[in-house]
Amino acid sequence: MSSALLIAAGLAGLLGGAELLVRGGTGLALRLGLAPIVVGVTVVSLGTSLPELAIGIDAARQGSAGLAVGNIVGANLINLLLVLGLSAAISPIALDTRIVRFDLPMIAAAAVLLLVLALDGSLTTFDGVLLVLFAAGYTLAILRVSRREGGAVRAEYEAEYAPNGPWRAVLSLVAGIAIVLVGATLLVDGAVDAARAFGVSDVVIGLTIIAIGTTTPELVTTVLSTIRGDRDIALGNLLGSSVYNIAAILGITVLAAPGAVEVPGEILGGDLLLMVAAALACIPVFVSGRRISRVEGGLFVAAYAGYLTWLLVAQT
Repeated sequence: MSSALLIAAGLAGLLGGAELLVRGGTGLALRLGLAPIVVGVTVVSLGTSLPELAIGIDAARQGSAGLAVGNIVGANLINLLLVLGLSAAISPIALDTRIVRFDLPMIAAAAVLLLVLALDGSLTTFDGVLLVLFAAGYTLAILRVSRREGGAVRAEYEAEYAPNGPWRAVLSLVAGIAIVLVGATLLVDGAVDAARAFGVSDVVIGLTIIAIGTTTPELVTTVLSTIRGDRDIALGNLLGSSVYNIAAILGITVLAAPGAVEVPGEILGGDLLLMVAAALACIPVFVSGRRISRVEGGLFVAAYAGYLTWLLVAQT
């Protein structure tokens, strides 16, 4: 198969498999007695990040560290700038107290932690353990915070994540995992082949084609929920996925790699710094009036467009 077909087949597998996996996982979690809101902010947020995990592990084992790290950094830049900005540009986003007091600090803390760990140019097993522990702490904290959510929010999650039949949930989960794994292998193989054929680094491929592909579910879900006027779930999952991408996904990727995962210099000196800056830039935007205006959303989108232009011009 050509590189383009491998990439297309891989993306299709990741998107379809992730949807099956999330639906099956939520069905089983609800059958086990977890509250719908807990499922939404943990199982779904983590489930939508599993394509990044499958790609990261496969890329790290093939020695394509730039692809593994670039995918995470690129995905978070898309989440924070493009997806969030586009949603606000369509309709201003009113932020509840939990987002301002909890999700925002956690996203900023995860980004800064990754930058500090990567300063020496690599992520070691010890670094991976620290990231996974951060993810575990975040999960425990969000479980406690979720218990205090209001009745309207709980009802919204209940309607969205109604439990499926047990066997249907199991089949969906197993099929989703299998499809995601196959899709990740195809996508990484195609991306590496494309990088070699066009003479670009796997860093650029990870930051662009793969990052955009793996964040498509978040983009579509958030925009559609914005148009419908019902986006509490989509926004919560978007922010939760951004934390899990850095802490759980990259942490597990580092632990699964045969050795230390190198952080390419171009990522450390540019893209990773921009990701941290984007996370920190959300603080004054979120806190000022606890809303993201259309103008601020437009500036976020423009910032991502400028970054993407710079990336393609400077590094290809």
